[in-house]
Amino acid sequence: MRIGTILRPALIVVLIALVLRPTWFAPVFAPFAPAGGPVIYDRASLLSLSLSHLTLVVLASAAATLVAVTLAILVTRPAGAAFRPLSRTITNMGQTFPPVAVLALAVPMLGFGAGPTLVALFLYGLLPIFENAMTGLSTLPPATIEAARGIGLNRWQRLIRVELPLALPVMLTGIRLSVVISLGTATIGSTVAARTLGEVIIAGLLTNNTAYVLQGGLIVGLFAVLIYDALVQLEARLISRTGG
Repeated sequence: MRIGTILRPALIVVLIALVLRPTWFAPVFAPFAPAGGPVIYDRASLLSLSLSHLTLVVLASAAATLVAVTLAILVTRPAGAAFRPLSRTITNMGQTFPPVAVLALAVPMLGFGAGPTLVALFLYGLLPIFENAMTGLSTLPPATIEAARGIGLNRWQRLIRVELPLALPVMLTGIRLSVVISLGTATIGSTVAARTLGEVIIAGLLTNNTAYVLQGGLIVGLFAVLIYDALVQLEARLISRTGG
């Protein structure tokens, strides 16, 4: 569901203020802080944590999109149809193992920091993108494909000029779901020393400071809502252009 035209700017302003001027919200969070304890998280810049958090999500989502869409293209070609069950198994692996388990397995190989978090987000984001890309490429209008053949386009030209543009709105739905999942899941990366907004939430849990938990959770939630809304708008524009 889209955010209203009045609510959207308001949420953007609140998010920017929370990240750049968190002290403005001290009266709001004060009732949730321990008596005599800190109200606003100041062990690290919320802006730097937000940028690091978003960078991890963008990198993992881009890698997941590249791999998932490539697999979808391969298994929707006649020569690759036999590999569809195997591709589904591979993309389901990320959903089979909880992100925490992936982090635990990745840390011994990659060490602490962003590496294990990227792996977890990448694996977790594959399935929705793959399934939507495969659906989009498998349900194209036969008449359109025949028309593309009729004007002399070869397989690669049909893929690039016709199939992918027509399937893009459906693909974007999967990417949208994957990005939103990654935004929330990235918070656990702070358990292995990745710089994410989960640092604020974990600090709150460790010190019994609900104000910290609310700050971190609210910023992540606003990012998720606004990015989801932006991708919904982009998807609607693509559908209107393709006549879907």
